[in-house]
Amino acid sequence: MGFSKEGKARRVLRLIKTLFFLITMLISLLLFSPPVLLSIADSLLPFALLSASLSPSSLSLHSLSSHLTHYHFRQSLIDIPLISLIRSAIILCVYSFCDGPSLSRGPYLGVATVCSVPSLVFVSIKASLFGFDDSGVDRGRYGRAMEVGLFLCSMVLGMGHVVVAYRTSCRERRKLLVYRIDIEAVSACKNGFTRYQKNSPRKQSEVRK
Repeated sequence: MGFSKEGKARRVLRLIKTLFFLITMLISLLLFSPPVLLSIADSLLPFALLSASLSPSSLSLHSLSSHLTHYHFRQSLIDIPLISLIRSAIILCVYSFCDGPSLSRGPYLGVATVCSVPSLVFVSIKASLFGFDDSGVDRGRYGRAMEVGLFLCSMVLGMGHVVVAYRTSCRERRKLLVYRIDIEAVSACKNGFTRYQKNSPRKQSEVRK
């Protein structure tokens, strides 16, 4: 009884830590750069949820090769965080190499869409075929909840990449539009001032005559 209570307490503590991590990452996304922090969240949160659904030693570097060797589409979960990691790394690299005009014209939005849509399709098919069973010590209700949370997290973050890329593209397009209007206004003022300087001596001579 003491061992089961201690195990439940550890699971509850692990769940609280995971929820706290999710909340802090969401707050950070609202306060700082959304594309960068969304990529960071997409890289870390699926691994955190997978670690919470399994035993603490199941995601060590020593056992990672074992997970990949014994991979099964309907039973393994290691592919979901790996897909999220690859997806976020590609999108972050493209975003870091894009400047304002590139962000507004679509390379970042296009790459985010190309990387997110196939991953969403893959995770959706896997979720429909995955076996959410109760076998094993760590695969009870808590384990199933974390597994469902892992699927939902990957899908939400995948859609988040597209939404954030679209909003970033629109924001950069508005910035370029405002910048273009400012440049045109400055050019018009300069042209008017130059025209005034050219015409003012002639007008002064006419006044003197």
